[in-house]
Amino acid sequence: MINGAIALVMGFIASYFLGHPLPKHNSKTISQLLKIAVVGLAFGMNLQETLATGQDGIGLTACFIALTLGVAMILSWALKLPPKLSYLLGTGTAICGGSAIATISPIISATEKDISVSIGVVFLLNSVALIIFPVIGQWLDLSQHQFGMWAAIAIHDTSSVVGAASTYGDEALRVATTVKLVRALWIIPVSIFSIFLFHSKSKGFQIPWFILLFITVIFAKDYLPMDPRLIGTAVGGAKAMMVLALFLVGSSLPGINIRSLGWGALVLGLVLWILVSVSSLFMVMSF
Repeated sequence: MINGAIALVMGFIASYFLGHPLPKHNSKTISQLLKIAVVGLAFGMNLQETLATGQDGIGLTACFIALTLGVAMILSWALKLPPKLSYLLGTGTAICGGSAIATISPIISATEKDISVSIGVVFLLNSVALIIFPVIGQWLDLSQHQFGMWAAIAIHDTSSVVGAASTYGDEALRVATTVKLVRALWIIPVSIFSIFLFHSKSKGFQIPWFILLFITVIFAKDYLPMDPRLIGTAVGGAKAMMVLALFLVGSSLPGINIRSLGWGALVLGLVLWILVSVSSLFMVMSF
């Protein structure tokens, strides 16, 4: 099967020469494919291993979320960026990329420009990470578990995390998916914190229900009899959907105008990404 990095590049090339295949529905299609794929991957996971990996990831993700948001707000002042734009970039980097930005933006009443710029920066860095992280992992001789943990903490969007991990190996994919979903659940307390931080009148936010379905499937797989052929089909279909989602991600790259993002936002996004990537890599390799 085509790996994530190749699918991304193929999407970019196809869109550049032939045009985007789904110009009006790309974002929604990627989101739905991703959610279905993540639930499908749960059929290939073991309950005890998943629980152990999730416990390992809770503390690490909490530390890096706090670090990222703190640095984002400090650099916002230094770079003279709008606080809401910086906060969106911080939450996008810290939690789950575009999904976090989409969740937090209505809570803090962010402008359309702040939303589009923050999503553009995160989207661009995601695409770079998907390609270079497996190369760096091989160069540093990271184990499957180490790479899965690193990718889950340091890459923004779930699609790119799973894409990079699937390129590295099956164990890396299992670890990365579990820890990434633990990280994504932090969107709930961060959303509540955002309401108080920005004195928002918003009383609601989106709950990532597909994560709860992912957990349900893992429990069901261990406690209910399931045909191995069904499990194999579900996992294979999930991986195919992930490749398709990454193809569509690559298809969106030619439409990004780097100048329109603004150099300040690019610098902030890049600094946050490098900070999280380097520090989490050090933690993973040390412990």
